[in-house]
Amino acid sequence: MSDSPTKPPAEPIEPVDPSPWDAADNPSRLPFGKFAPIVCGMVFGVLLRLAFSGAPSSRWSAMVGAFIWLAPLATGAITVYLAERQQRRSWSYYAWAPALATCLVVIGSMLVLIEGLICAIVIVPLFTFMGMAGGLCMGLVCRLTRWPRHAAYGFAVLPLVAALVMPQGAPAQMGQVERSLWINAPASVVWEGITHIRNIQPHEVETSWTYRIGVPPPVEAVTVQEGTERVRKSRWAKGVHFDEIIQEWEPGRHLRWTYRFGPDSIPAGALDDHVAIGGAYFDLNDTAYTLTPEAGGTRLHLRVSYRVSTDFNTYANWWAQALLDNFAQTVLQLYKTRLEGSA
Repeated sequence: MSDSPTKPPAEPIEPVDPSPWDAADNPSRLPFGKFAPIVCGMVFGVLLRLAFSGAPSSRWSAMVGAFIWLAPLATGAITVYLAERQQRRSWSYYAWAPALATCLVVIGSMLVLIEGLICAIVIVPLFTFMGMAGGLCMGLVCRLTRWPRHAAYGFAVLPLVAALVMPQGAPAQMGQVERSLWINAPASVVWEGITHIRNIQPHEVETSWTYRIGVPPPVEAVTVQEGTERVRKSRWAKGVHFDEIIQEWEPGRHLRWTYRFGPDSIPAGALDDHVAIGGAYFDLNDTAYTLTPEAGGTRLHLRVSYRVSTDFNTYANWWAQALLDNFAQTVLQLYKTRLEGSA
């Protein structure tokens, strides 16, 4: 028999907790702790928005592709990363939590007065989609790899790095909207109406969602002679005013104008800077009315042409079409209601 001392039995090895948080310190166990990743993601997104508060067309404008596409992507990824540090989450969580966080980013930006209602409504669908994409990507990383922290850091700095390397100068895309409506009135009456319309009341355009989201409604449009120019003076609510320079004038048949905006045409706060008419990102090129006798009345045809210049023109153009189409329908219905009553 050996005289060597007997070794004590080895102590059992405790399993490693996959969560990096100590059980007592797990934020998900704190009151409202399960919402902490969403709140932190929202704060991160708002900080990014503050970073992209540069002048229009600058590298750090909130309208550059680095922010519009990548900021919500990063917000969604950070939200899921923080949530995964608490506990394993479901695939549905990877979608809805980032969607909520990105929506809160937009709301937070409005609360700190760096974003207006019109821009908020326009951008929420795109932000939500990109936030969900970022969340799902980070969820996949957390499930398949051992380096989610490095991926999270990469997502966090991606918008800033992209802003430094992406080329400046958004491409311009032209478009137009056309609508027509039959009016039970002679062409002479319709012509007088479209060249001189005054005292437009809010209830006359209340059915338009364009004005409900914050676009100032029209108040009047009166055609005058200024030297050698015939000008249609247009005035909207909130102090918005501008000139419509008549380019084609065929009484009772056809009217077309281009736009002229002065430095004070759009007062501060009347329109969101990112959607201001005549701005870096959106402009109206011209508008035309054509009057055609039809069935004892007049068919009034309206065409509006415009420009969008963004790093997300396909999306911006869809919204421009929707807004201007609603505007055209509302204006034509306004003329129909007024002119049929006076004919």
